[in-house]
Amino acid sequence: MQVSLLVIVVTGPPCTGKTTLARQIAERFSLPMMGKDMYKECLFDVLGWEDRAWSKKLGQASIALLFQFLEVQLKAGCSCVVESNFKTELATPDFLALQARYDFTPLQIQCVTEGHVLFERFKRRTEAGQRHPGHCDHTTYDELQERLLRGRSEPLAIGGRLMEVDTSDLDQVDYEPVFLEIERLLG
Repeated sequence: MQVSLLVIVVTGPPCTGKTTLARQIAERFSLPMMGKDMYKECLFDVLGWEDRAWSKKLGQASIALLFQFLEVQLKAGCSCVVESNFKTELATPDFLALQARYDFTPLQIQCVTEGHVLFERFKRRTEAGQRHPGHCDHTTYDELQERLLRGRSEPLAIGGRLMEVDTSDLDQVDYEPVFLEIERLLG
């Protein structure tokens, strides 16, 4: 079943491999990709960074920018990829409002990881300094521990197909079912 307008939503908790997957999809299918951290890190570079409260504020601004750019793509009739650790209660209404205006088909890809693996991966990434310092990840262990130990997020209530990708072992992730589904939907 080919669709005319596809929005591929890559989501899940922090450190589950969302950005890696979203970039692979965008590159493989020549689709524009928008990710919250792309915008957030640009804002850090321009406006500076200081603490977790500022990081959260720029996170909200980044989500607003993501939805703004998503609407630009939809208005132009372009299928695309969006990536973030979307919170269902906050992001679902925004997706549904855009869906009502532009009648796109969503494909939601949930990255999931065994909880203890995810928490340790997050700590290793933080200690290695692999992300922009503006995220203040080193201050978030207590804040994020419960969510990370769950290893998954609640799916968005936006309809369309929902696929799960287990990223517990990053060397063994099978992306092929995702790629095949996207090929089927894009025709």
